[in-house]
Amino acid sequence: MEQEVDQLLSNTFAASLAYVSVAVLALLVFLFFFEFVTKYKCWQEIKRGNMAVAMATGGKIFGICNLFRFSIQANETVYQSIVWATFGFALLIAAYFLFEFLTPVFRIDDEIQKDNKAVGFIAMIISISLSYVIGATIA
Repeated sequence: MEQEVDQLLSNTFAASLAYVSVAVLALLVFLFFFEFVTKYKCWQEIKRGNMAVAMATGGKIFGICNLFRFSIQANETVYQSIVWATFGFALLIAAYFLFEFLTPVFRIDDEIQKDNKAVGFIAMIISISLSYVIGATIA
């Protein structure tokens, strides 16, 4: 089975479609996991117009996709890319918890839910920045 998939992926159009499909599916799964660990419901808050949640979620989306970018560039198969992107996501989640832990003055999730745009912006920048650092370790 793996040989058939590899043969199919030798076509650049099929490979591109496969990588994008896998990345989108993984993005949805990873965002669901983020939704599970935050105190607020991302999409409900965004629908309400909460810009802090939109910025934080946008940073997570960018970060996850950036991890896939590095993973796809550095690996030869879709399977390897999935494994390394998942590992990168685990590091990104760990960084999220570390960020929450290292700011004892206030709770990050609470501030983002209150539409504190400054905290939402910092959360976005942390997700984006760390995705580059984590991505460099994948490559």
